[in-house]
Amino acid sequence: MDSQTMQEDRRARVMLLSPTDNVVVATSAVPQGAVLPQDGLRANHDTPQGHKIAIRPIQQGAPILKFDTVIGYAAEDIAAGDWLHSHNIKFDAVDKDYAFARDYTPTELLPPQERAQFMGIRRANGRVGTRNYIGLFVTVNCSATVARKIANYFDEERMEAWENVDGVIPFIHESGCGMELTGEPMDLLRRTLSGYIRHPNLAGAVVLSLGCERNNLAQFFEEEGLAEGKMLRTITMQHVGGTARAIAEGKEAVREMLDQANAVRREPCSAEHITIGMQCGGSDGLSGLSANPGLGVAADILVRNGGTAILSETPEIFGVEHLLTRRARSEEVGRRLVERMDWWLDYTKGRDTQINGVVSPGNQAGGLANVLEKSLGGAKKSGSTGLMEVYRYAEPVTQKGLVFMDTPGFDPVSATGQIAGGANLICFTTGRGSCFGSYPSPTIKLASNTPMFTKMQDDMDINCGTVIDGEQSLEELGQAIFERILAIASGEQSKSEALGVGEEEFAPWPIGVTG
Repeated sequence: MDSQTMQEDRRARVMLLSPTDNVVVATSAVPQGAVLPQDGLRANHDTPQGHKIAIRPIQQGAPILKFDTVIGYAAEDIAAGDWLHSHNIKFDAVDKDYAFARDYTPTELLPPQERAQFMGIRRANGRVGTRNYIGLFVTVNCSATVARKIANYFDEERMEAWENVDGVIPFIHESGCGMELTGEPMDLLRRTLSGYIRHPNLAGAVVLSLGCERNNLAQFFEEEGLAEGKMLRTITMQHVGGTARAIAEGKEAVREMLDQANAVRREPCSAEHITIGMQCGGSDGLSGLSANPGLGVAADILVRNGGTAILSETPEIFGVEHLLTRRARSEEVGRRLVERMDWWLDYTKGRDTQINGVVSPGNQAGGLANVLEKSLGGAKKSGSTGLMEVYRYAEPVTQKGLVFMDTPGFDPVSATGQIAGGANLICFTTGRGSCFGSYPSPTIKLASNTPMFTKMQDDMDINCGTVIDGEQSLEELGQAIFERILAIASGEQSKSEALGVGEEEFAPWPIGVTG
């Protein structure tokens, strides 16, 4: 190796995200002594990919700036070239100016005739699906085994006779009894279940109950406005004579639905009928530089085409919620977001949860020092359009454009709420390599960096590391993500679908007391 090549190998690959920042992000591992682009500065420590390096001295107590946003404060005097992470970044409160609706600008929608199209499934009620399943639901965990055995009967071989039906899926949860009978916990469970039962990706549903549970079947149907019919059936184990008879009746109910479900055909539909739920899990220090902002660009394109993008995971926008309230279409919308954040701060007070600072070990290993830095990257998924509405968990999403749904940060619980609200696709960014999937709405997984994408290609749909590698702009990546959204909405399998991942990820928020 000649001396010039050796010098090039000692040059650090880093990214300065804003001229006002006092840190850069290592886009690949930086060895101690490597030369930084900032005036010949050298790295004082080995710095892993996704982590930060100070580019000027930072006094103890001074803010650490990334994307011109405070992500914490110096826990000690920091020298230029030092590695920055949770050991020397202090988590503390930051001043926030909500400036409600100050930066809101209405989105210029494309004319209907110019909007992108996909091959969708039109339902009789006017909604459009991206998949065609029959679902098996339980009012209570006591009927879970019945649902699983019915679903297992309709295996791949048996389903060959109904080629237009994507499958028979059990949606199992751990609740339904031993819980609060009235108030938010029961309301939340019921609206989650009804949101799935009504979902445009389902052709039909069978609801299975035990008979004595607190989530009473008749009350559930009455409160949610559900009515039994040809494509919505109910079976109560105690009424029909137990487990074996409930399984037999369930099989027969599904058989009676399959011919009608199979009669659907895909047809051209406007992208305005696409609703994506946006998730990030197993994030790293590069997620906020590639996958998340790339998805934000795709969300902007979808919104301009009349579609809907749902941002969620309330604890994971803590510290940057003011960046969203400024884009709210009204002060009322912005205040609804602040109200949900205040609820979370009270709900988690004194608890060891990430909203109080400490993120997961995987997040830390990937370069995220605290929840402020994680939130800053996560919010990049929201793109640049106005925040049109704020919803509670699993509420039906009726407003077009960018909206927010209040959910926990735990991905299965959060995505379940989004799907219950009407998301017919999930777009999931990851830096460490989450293997998430979902039914009945397929998940598209976006890798933040090339090494992880290469290692986990069976699980990852799109490599967003091309932005870090200098091969694509964010605009080009966003367009590519949007085109993949259209393709998978049209029936192309996502990687998680091909692997059969998603059945266990149905997880309604288990809020409330179990007793």
